[in-house]
Amino acid sequence: MPINRRHLLRLAGAATASAALTGALRAEGGSFSILPEYDGLFATSTPLHVGDVTLRVRDAELMTRFYSEILGLSVLETTSDTTLLGVDGMTLVTLEHRPDAPVEPPSEAGLYHTAFLMPSRAELARWLVHTAMAQYQFSGFADHRVSEAVYLDDPEGNGIEVYADRAPELWSWNGDTVIMGTEAIDFDGLLALTDTENDTFVGAPTGMRIGHIHLRAGNIEDARAFYAAALGLDITSGRADAVFLSSGRYHHHVALNTWQSAGAGQRNPQATGLAGFNLLAADQSVLDTAKARLSTAGIELKEGAENLSVSDPWGTGLGIVLAV
Repeated sequence: MPINRRHLLRLAGAATASAALTGALRAEGGSFSILPEYDGLFATSTPLHVGDVTLRVRDAELMTRFYSEILGLSVLETTSDTTLLGVDGMTLVTLEHRPDAPVEPPSEAGLYHTAFLMPSRAELARWLVHTAMAQYQFSGFADHRVSEAVYLDDPEGNGIEVYADRAPELWSWNGDTVIMGTEAIDFDGLLALTDTENDTFVGAPTGMRIGHIHLRAGNIEDARAFYAAALGLDITSGRADAVFLSSGRYHHHVALNTWQSAGAGQRNPQATGLAGFNLLAADQSVLDTAKARLSTAGIELKEGAENLSVSDPWGTGLGIVLAV
């Protein structure tokens, strides 16, 4: 049976496209017409951009199977303690095996979702049909004006977004604020780009990367102070309970919200969830600028010749690594 709108909505536990927006609204907030397709990865061309994430997991076998079979990542390396998965030989996800780790509750600071950016809308469509045919549960679908996004959770509850951008020249800006929203996705237009009767997704496509990371924070003031004032990311959108930041005028590389985690303090460093993530610096000057800003702000950091590492206000590890 071919995959269609009704099938996708059923996998999201929704009867209508409007109902399917509920999960997406929880994922990004906010409230459009289909524009020309765009094949490209502007997200990774900026001075700083997301490289990879590290997750502490209890069931390494189950989680490896999910990231390889559902997201299509290749297993690059496995040891007794870690599994590295990625695309094009580049690590995107590191799983730290911690079978006795306490489960991090969603009321704590930590990971809201990791957003995997497809290099084209057609690749997003192929992956969508693949995941639907695997009968994996979705949590939401949305058109964010700058992108089209699908939401789901991995088997241990870590949020995931899989999305494709629209062409950057079609994004709307009001000064330094990018105009985003959350509208119903065009299922029919998306599915028209691929075979809906056969699974043609043979693995994560060349060029798939992590486009952005969305975090749970204890408060937005500290989030702005660390990620904007100290690190130097530009605020592209924000309100009292969320902030979106980027480098090089991307719509966002990092977002933080307090929708579930207002008032959260330091994270348990032994718990499941996000251990840390890396931003890639395009060149040495970008790395040096980040180092100088963080040092001036009084942020404790560890540094190497081609990298530095810090912790955000809630204990999430952040590395800044020279891109190769």
